[in-house]
Amino acid sequence: MLTCPSCGEQNPERARFCLACATPLESEAERPQKTRKTVTILFSDMVDSTPLGERLDPEALQTIKSRYFDEVRSVLERHGGTVEKFIGDAVMAAFGIPVVHEDDALRAVRAASEVREAVSRLNEALQSERGLRIATRTGINTGEVVAGDSSARQSFATGDAVNVAARLEQAAGAGEILIGETTYRLVRDAVQVEALEPLALKGKAEGVRAYKLLEVAPSAPGTARRLDSPLVGRERERAQLRQAFDRAVEERMCHLFTLLGPAGVGKSRLVAELVRELGEDATVLRGRCLSYGEGITFWPLVEILRQLGAEEQEAIAALIRGADPDEHADRIATTLSSAIGLGQSSATADEIFWAFRKLLEALSQERPVVLVLDDVHWGERVFLDLVEHVADWSRDAPILVICVARPELLDDRSGWGGGKLNASSLLLGPLTDSESTQLIENLLGRAPIPDGARRRITSAAEGNPLFVEEMLAMLIDVGCLERQNGSWVAAGDLAAVTVPPTIQALLAARLDQLNPGERHVIERAAVEGKLFHLGAVVELSPADLRDDVGAHLMALVRRELIRPGRGEFPGEDGFRFRHLLVRDSAYEALPKEQRAELHERFADWLERKAEGKIGEYEEILGHHLEQAYRYRAELGPIGPRERELARRAAQLFVSSARRASGGADVTATRSLLSRSAALLPPDDPVRVALLPDLAAALHGLGEYEEGNGVLNEAFERARASKNERVEARAQIVRLNARLQWEPHALELIEPLARALPEVFERLEDESGQAASFMLLSMLSWHRAHAERAMELSKRALHHARRANDSRLEFDATMWLATATLFGPTPVAEGLRRLDELAGSGNPWLPPLISNARAGLEAMIGRFDDARRSLANCLEAYEQLGHRVFAAAIRSHVGGKVEMLAGNPSAAERHHRDALEEFERMGEKGYLSTTAAHLGEVVYAQGRFDEAESLARMSEQAGSPDDVLTQTLLRAVRAKVLAQRGRAQEANTVVLEAVALAESTDWINVQGDVYLVRAEVAELSGQHQEAAAARRKALDRYELKGNLVSAERTRRLLAEVG
Repeated sequence: MLTCPSCGEQNPERARFCLACATPLESEAERPQKTRKTVTILFSDMVDSTPLGERLDPEALQTIKSRYFDEVRSVLERHGGTVEKFIGDAVMAAFGIPVVHEDDALRAVRAASEVREAVSRLNEALQSERGLRIATRTGINTGEVVAGDSSARQSFATGDAVNVAARLEQAAGAGEILIGETTYRLVRDAVQVEALEPLALKGKAEGVRAYKLLEVAPSAPGTARRLDSPLVGRERERAQLRQAFDRAVEERMCHLFTLLGPAGVGKSRLVAELVRELGEDATVLRGRCLSYGEGITFWPLVEILRQLGAEEQEAIAALIRGADPDEHADRIATTLSSAIGLGQSSATADEIFWAFRKLLEALSQERPVVLVLDDVHWGERVFLDLVEHVADWSRDAPILVICVARPELLDDRSGWGGGKLNASSLLLGPLTDSESTQLIENLLGRAPIPDGARRRITSAAEGNPLFVEEMLAMLIDVGCLERQNGSWVAAGDLAAVTVPPTIQALLAARLDQLNPGERHVIERAAVEGKLFHLGAVVELSPADLRDDVGAHLMALVRRELIRPGRGEFPGEDGFRFRHLLVRDSAYEALPKEQRAELHERFADWLERKAEGKIGEYEEILGHHLEQAYRYRAELGPIGPRERELARRAAQLFVSSARRASGGADVTATRSLLSRSAALLPPDDPVRVALLPDLAAALHGLGEYEEGNGVLNEAFERARASKNERVEARAQIVRLNARLQWEPHALELIEPLARALPEVFERLEDESGQAASFMLLSMLSWHRAHAERAMELSKRALHHARRANDSRLEFDATMWLATATLFGPTPVAEGLRRLDELAGSGNPWLPPLISNARAGLEAMIGRFDDARRSLANCLEAYEQLGHRVFAAAIRSHVGGKVEMLAGNPSAAERHHRDALEEFERMGEKGYLSTTAAHLGEVVYAQGRFDEAESLARMSEQAGSPDDVLTQTLLRAVRAKVLAQRGRAQEANTVVLEAVALAESTDWINVQGDVYLVRAEVAELSGQHQEAAAARRKALDRYELKGNLVSAERTRRLLAEVG
């Protein structure tokens, strides 16, 4: 629909005049467009100009200012700046409007430096003419602005970046140029600066980092590439490049090799490797095409001649004579001098082509020439003709011409290299993830880097080496990666780090090269995400552009920005952005008002497409409605329409969270419920009802304090609204948490827990009954009563199925599996039960219950199978965010597997990793048991003092009612006492351990404790008691079917009785 700007009437897309008031209407494509973009803003002002007005006649003052303004405008526009306005004595210019360039910041800095030089020259004239001088001050800042359409008289740059540039100018002294932090990051390798103390600028809450510009290198890039790091991968590409050189040498011919690839993919690094390999075997010449400037057509020739030391006409002639005496040396020198602006005479393009070719041929007689031409996509047509002339007409001359360019070269020169037998092209692709990881290691000097940081970098960079370098540098610069004790450690929120400005500039410049139709299409594609559909882009486009969407998408495919992909809906063509950062850059160009509208329209399209299977797309739908709401709320007042968007999004998130929770994905559950809670009013019934589940997800992630905060709010709001069901659910979450983090409170927890099934029965809440029986099952686990825990888990499973609560059904099934491992169920029977449980249909269950399988497999000597099962289990738990359970399984199962395998050092690693994780989380229940297990392992390695210390840690952290912990720590302590000759104390402690073990049905633990009893007795000289204890241990192992422990016990009986 088209909205009338005069009366607000909604008109059909085909209308050219308002149906209500006849005002002419414009379609979206014709309407002046606002866009968001990152640009560099320059403010420059004359200092102390008021006294000039007192000294000079107004007309004289106007003349001086006109000369100044004309000079400034000329410099700014020569560097690609757009002058918006002169305000009094100040000028404001933007670099990046209307078109962004990747070097806008460098252009602005160079322009400012040149303005300073121009003012100096102007002052010489003014001093001579009138005896006066003027001074300027300048501020430069880079940041995001909203850019309007200047043809529609819209303000062409609005945003904080503009304000900061103005404030920097005001903070500068006479003759000074101050640049902001982001600008400095973009030009750091081309400038010399003086870092200033953070500036207190008007309107800014915190100090602003700034730099005083001292000097600008004439032709240096803003950010230099790292070419010193070892080359990663590229074996095939290196071979092709070397083969081209070898062929040029063997056949004494010129070979044109075009190396194509997007910015940062590693073209220069690959060429640098060839140059390194060749060493003294070739004369290597380099020239670079410039992105802008006057008289730059043959700039690469200037650089090449400078490299050869031939910057004067006579030097050029001498160079040619020295390389290969030629009767045309003077003519060649004169022509080349003319091409680079040295001589007085002029030369035609054909003459320059001939002269440059003859120079290369002469140099190649001494040794092969490798001519490297960088950034050829910026080369002017005449220069490209020169390159092809050299390739076509060189004779008896071993010359390799390497043209390094981006794929845009082929947009303007589609036949480049075509039809030539001595030409080849190579498109350089991204690195693999493993190669990117290797590059990170090379850049950091092989110091270890946290997995989270590595994943963040490789995911964002998607194989682009420059992006890897810049992301890594950004993480270090902002303090998210710190070097400590020879390793890199995460020191901040890695996810909060934005894309480095160098990368933003490259991508924005690439997108600004698109024609309006292509730009329109890629921005709407970006609304859906990295994977998008043709139908969605058509839906989001105005009616008059819809017929051209397909053609524009194919143009974007040819430009290597997107590629065809598999659509998710029948009859829908799918596409995929080649790089996620390209998608992000296109999306960020959309004004927020437009984003809100497009997200809502996309949600409507998706809802129609997903009809009949909406459950699969609830999270995606919720995301787009959430974005529509947030942008509207950010830009204006929140009304009924915004509240309805928020409500719809929240309900979709809650429903999606149930699905995620049913699949045990605690990370997704936390994220979805948090987002839902943030969208709803504090006392909304839907929000209050989700708080207990959100608290439980936070606890599962080990975020105990935050979970408790949510839980306290749940109690408060449930009681205020007299919602007994929510209060009872919050009580379950609280009691479960106290079991983990406050195990000493077991006696207080039990009566509260036993009252809950009746409450939920009265409320006719089947899901609540399932949760309350699972809580009682956990209490039985703390008592080490596996059979009772299994019985209660079965009751929980019954109610969970009646409630169709997949999460609780999953929990009950998982604990049933665990009971087969630790309880009296024989190994063979346990493995059979696990197979039955794994067939429930939940794809996450088989890996998540494979911890029980690992333990059972180890008991029968299948150690490799056990390790694989354990690895599958840990990977699944870690993917789903279950930090607590993952650590517990690593210790209680992984440690036991390795001890059964006779590998105590590997067992120790499992226990220590888990112990450190529990300490980080502040968890006490599992920590106490893990400390006792670790004590057992270090005792087995002869470290008795350490074993005693760990038993003490276990005692301090554990609850007196935690039977397993109390049993294990006594077993360790008894052995240590016996080793120290304190037989009576050891005997007392070990008998306590035996009594505790016998109060449980964990028959493996009983067997282990009887072996401890035997060891203590043996050390005390009580050999008969030792033999009797070993026979009891053997009995327990045989009942369980623990073949490994049974066989070891038999050997002990045979050896010592």
